[in-house]
Amino acid sequence: MNTTQFQTMLSNQLPGFAKTVDSEDGLAQVLQQMGVQSGQNISFENFWTLINKQALQLFNATHKEKNTNCTCLLQ
Repeated sequence: MNTTQFQTMLSNQLPGFAKTVDSEDGLAQVLQQMGVQSGQNISFENFWTLINKQALQLFNATHKEKNTNCTCLLQ
């Protein structure tokens, strides 16, 4: 999918996250996190990378116990 389709999908499916990609800078940052090069289409693997990173950030923010580690790795 292209970036316009990606933004539309986020607006429809993840409205809270869509605010992040409303600006050009925000979109560029998200695409970089996903490993998408300039002008490249977004694959499911790219999208899954983003979801994985978001899940890890949420886990780290909510689980302060030092002995708890997330084993969620992109495979």
